[in-house]
Amino acid sequence: MRALLQRISSASVTVDGSVIGESGPGLMILVCAMQGDDEAQVDQLAAKIAKLRIFKDDAGKMNRSILDIQGSALVVSQFTLAADTSRGNRPGFSGAAPAAEGEQLYTAFVRKLAARGIPVETGAFGADMAVELVNDGPVTIWMES
Repeated sequence: MRALLQRISSASVTVDGSVIGESGPGLMILVCAMQGDDEAQVDQLAAKIAKLRIFKDDAGKMNRSILDIQGSALVVSQFTLAADTSRGNRPGFSGAAPAAEGEQLYTAFVRKLAARGIPVETGAFGADMAVELVNDGPVTIWMES
């Protein structure tokens, strides 16, 4: 799985003019299931994100996790994280898991993150979404399992 994490003050996702998920302070997590991914990668990624120390402590150093700050997460599926730009000018997305498998792994990721004690809201898998966020720092981190 691939994930792009953004430390946020706030974030929201809108579909058809209605806000369907919001979070903050905490993390905006864009995720993409890749071909060959399974529940083991999902669990590994959720565990790593829950413990990742990217929030400021009292001394201003990135030394706290989302659990430490009692933050929340907005998780949005984004197959374009699978983009292959190595040939030509149009990205290829063949590395992404097929839609049904991707949705199953996305749902499992959300469930596993929530099971670790992180309040989670989501976008709508496969929908055309408008995402707004206030990136805190800015801190943006790329992860793969």
